[in-house]
Amino acid sequence: MPLAKPLSRAVIETAMANTKSNRAASRYSRCSYTHYKSWAKQYIDEESGLSLFELHKNQSGKGIPKFLNHSSKEPALIDIIEGRVSAASFNPQKLKYRLIQEGYLAEKCNCCDFEERRVLDYKIPLILHFKDKNTNNYFADNIEMLCYNCYYLRVGDVFNDKDIQKFESGIESTQNTSENVDMDLDDYTKKRFIELGLMDVDEDEANDLISRI
Repeated sequence: MPLAKPLSRAVIETAMANTKSNRAASRYSRCSYTHYKSWAKQYIDEESGLSLFELHKNQSGKGIPKFLNHSSKEPALIDIIEGRVSAASFNPQKLKYRLIQEGYLAEKCNCCDFEERRVLDYKIPLILHFKDKNTNNYFADNIEMLCYNCYYLRVGDVFNDKDIQKFESGIESTQNTSENVDMDLDDYTKKRFIELGLMDVDEDEANDLISRI
């Protein structure tokens, strides 16, 4: 697996400025909490003498909306779309799923209307594209679904040169693929598997079920 990229002080300080806790900051930085923590501890705030990690601790949950608690109901999606609630605190895969489920985006390419599903796992090769490159801006006029082909033609590469070399050399494993597209368990795909009777296991037992954002 490729090594995780280092986090600069500027990246961490930006995440701190836009979040209320270290866990939220790690989500904002699009990395694991452990990776964020290891880097945030390396940078020291000159005024307090504390690491940026210690400085951003919020064990009491002060200022964090109650809906971020796992036992609480998530906010209305319209609040995220209209900017009243920051998207940085939420799982992008879940937001993508809700956008489709609640009818804000059709599950097809916005450019060519491609919506064919792969027989193997019932997935459609779609990427959630943010027109202004800000992945926290879910305004309705800023987001769209694009198939891989239209994304390549209109936005940029889906895979890098190393990926293509692997594919063309006959190595088709999903390991060590491009960082251009994030990989994660897709809640929508999991739901479709269950509906089709193809899956009845817990999420932790389905780590091989992945899809692209």
